[in-house]
Amino acid sequence: MDRSLKALSLILSYPSRELQQAMPEIGAVLDADARIAGDTRAALRSLAGDFAKADIYDLQERFVMLFDRSRTLSLNLFEHVHGESRDRGGAMVDLIETYRKGGFEPASSELPDHLPVLLEFLSLRPVAEAQETLADAAHILDAIGARLVRRESEYAAAFAALVQLSGVKADAEAVAAMLARPDDDPTDLTALDAVWEETEVTFGPDPNAGCPQVRDMLAAMDQPAFGAPPAPNPLNRSA
Repeated sequence: MDRSLKALSLILSYPSRELQQAMPEIGAVLDADARIAGDTRAALRSLAGDFAKADIYDLQERFVMLFDRSRTLSLNLFEHVHGESRDRGGAMVDLIETYRKGGFEPASSELPDHLPVLLEFLSLRPVAEAQETLADAAHILDAIGARLVRRESEYAAAFAALVQLSGVKADAEAVAAMLARPDDDPTDLTALDAVWEETEVTFGPDPNAGCPQVRDMLAAMDQPAFGAPPAPNPLNRSA
């Protein structure tokens, strides 16, 4: 198991008291990963420490305001690729099949493209395969991280770590295109109106079907695993 991907999956899950109690262990796993830059590891230590000490209701409210009420920060990755088009449903079905072929059944009520669910799956896959999948999504992860930096959120460190674990530098043009979209800060009603006005809901065939980023992501995850997943360890707890 890639313990860092599992740890990041937990950090990006909805906060719970159990997750708070596990945060020292989660932080220690990330702090020991030399693939993550030193400044990012320091930021993750701060995030884990604050998470462990904060009021649980404040944590939950902050999480909802960031990730549930902001479309540009959505943890459902296909939201950033397909929006509300019908292609999103087809991509979701393909992703579920990919999970099943890998012997993975998410123990979560979240959608299959939810980032913590994907990271949990990738934590059980061969390193090269997980890295390739993260590389396919690097521009999405980098753009979300940049938006979190703008909001001075410590969660930005988790996205910086994911890009670093991908082993690639996110495509600057793709990131810029995503950041050109108005930021839907739920406290900024004008920005929210701009996001909803520009969102195109597509019914029927999408002329842009077969987005290469999603196709590559699914292709990367569809490779056979090399051997069975390792035995459970302390980071196998559900958030």
